[in-house]
This record gives sequence, structure tokens and C-alpha cells, in this order.
Amino acid sequence: MSQKALVLDEQAIGRALTRIAHQIIEKNKGIEGCVLVGIRTRGIYIAKRLALKIAQIEGSPIQVGELDITLYRDDLTKKTESQEPLVKGSDIPFDISDKKVVLVDDVLYTGRTVRAGLDALMDLGRPASIQLAVLVDRGHRELPIRADYVGKNIPTSSNEKIVVELLEVDKVDQVSIYDK
Repeated sequence: MSQKALVLDEQAIGRALTRIAHQIIEKNKGIEGCVLVGIRTRGIYIAKRLALKIAQIEGSPIQVGELDITLYRDDLTKKTESQEPLVKGSDIPFDISDKKVVLVDDVLYTGRTVRAGLDALMDLGRPASIQLAVLVDRGHRELPIRADYVGKNIPTSSNEKIVVELLEVDKVDQVSIYDK
């Protein structure tokens, strides 16, 4: 794969997350009853960053959980040597029942990851509502799923790949388009 274009740098990612934080607060008329749940791996770090921005704006914290959707995927690709799926586990230290859950991920593409996330959440409780926040929406949906909050829409061809790199995992904050 070769890098075709740098789409978001560190400052642009920060601005996008600030905008999403304000939109979450506005749509929910504050943060009462709201929780953030990030999808492993990069969705967790985006959710934590959103929680920090929301806390700065609102003056009070918002709870954050981590969701592992491995067992809910329809394409279980990462497996251990024994051919079992590699499960890292969810960490949601609060009840999601009757809460406004904002599911957070890095890239929205076909919609299959979000569908798996919805299934995983519903097994944990019955939220009042589920909203979706993504840093990047690249199109090419295979399922009727749309994000409520989008940092950046990046139309791509099927021959391209969006790569989100975050400081917490990759030691750099940037979003790039690569040719496959």
C-alpha cells in the first residue's frame, strides 16, 4: 500500500473531535443520561478524547466504556493459533439500560462493524437510544447505517483504504488515504 494523501493532521483531528463533542451535547441537551462506548481499538481512544472535551465544555464527566465486538463479527478474521477468535473483552463499568449510548468508532465503511457493535450493546442491556459517532465516514455502505456525528466525510473508491493513526496506538495523529 502506498500513501495517496494525508487527509487529517493532528490539529484537524482535534477540531473534528471538538465539533463532535459540541454536537453530542447539543443534540442531547446536555450530557445527563449519556455515556460513550468506544469500539476496540481506535474507537476507544476517540471516545476517551471526546469524554475529555465534553467534560471541559460541560464541567462534569461523562462515563466511557470499551466494547469488543469480535464475537459479533460476521467475518471473524483475527484468530489465535487454535483458530479461535482473539477476544480482548469489553469493559463497560456501568449499566447501559435506559441510557443514551453514543457508540464511537474511527471509520464508518460498510456498516458491519457498527452492526456488530449494536448487537453487542443489546446483549448488555436496553439503552434508551443509541447514537453513532465516527471520526471518518468513507461511504460504501452495505447496511442501512448512518452516523449521527461525523468528523469528516471522505468519499473513497473501493481501491482505496482509509488509515486512522492515533497517538495512543500509532505514536502519531493522522488520517490518510492509501491505494490498496
